Amino acid sequence: MLTKRIIPCLDIRNRKVTKGVKFQNNIELGDPLELAVAYSEGGADELVFYDITASAEERPIDIDMVREIGKVIHIPFAVGGGLHSIRDMYAVLDAGAEKVSVNSLAVSNPPIIAEMARALGRQNIVVGMDPVRTEDIRTCPSGYEITVRGFRERTGMDALEWAKRAEELGAGEIVVNSVDADGTRAGYELELTRLIATHTSVPTVASGGAGTCQHIVEAFTWAHADAAIVASMVHTGEFTIAQIKDALLQAGIPVRRRW
Repeated sequence: MLTKRIIPCLDIRNRKVTKGVKFQNNIELGDPLELAVAYSEGGADELVFYDITASAEERPIDIDMVREIGKVIHIPFAVGGGLHSIRDMYAVLDAGAEKVSVNSLAVSNPPIIAEMARALGRQNIVVGMDPVRTEDIRTCPSGYEITVRGFRERTGMDALEWAKRAEELGAGEIVVNSVDADGTRAGYELELTRLIATHTSVPTVASGGAGTCQHIVEAFTWAHADAAIVASMVHTGEFTIAQIKDALLQAGIPVRRRW
């Protein structure tokens, strides 16, 4: 059985790690370089860095921050936010990232996924999604609608159908970042994560809502996620990566140990 991955997420705004609840009321939690080093040395499998206001502000990603993080960590990391072209994506890979993550750009221009896969390799392409529950099951049969621009716009697109299309176009990984669960620490959006994991063949990453080790166990066992993104529960110091992995091992879930 393949090992499951634990991926701390750094949402960065104004060069500070920040976290909100359901994409609102963000507070600053620390220095991104310090946290990146702590997670790299503490047993994280990967890291993800989102420049969370770049797309909404229509500006390029903070490439200097990407470069600085790349110099101080020793694990793979993905970068998203403010990527508008293949040239931008080459720039973040040249700055040290292993993967590029697109969200709003992919929704507005789906063929960019295929272009990215051809230019950069499918294994380097992450398609993130920010789904929200909806009662409009005629438009969104899965019960989840895709939003973009940091939950500023609803699209009318069904989340499961979008995941399938993203895979067909060349996505190498899909991150399910639930708007409803984001920052609540009440658990992942297991239903949608399971739907996508069982209806696509690329790795599915659970994101949004982790508050306990049991939540992560559920994401791997019930929802069949391949990786889990964590944020608040580790940024606050309540849990370490080692503690999370110990709990997963006790639950019979294979993880990489480096301590």
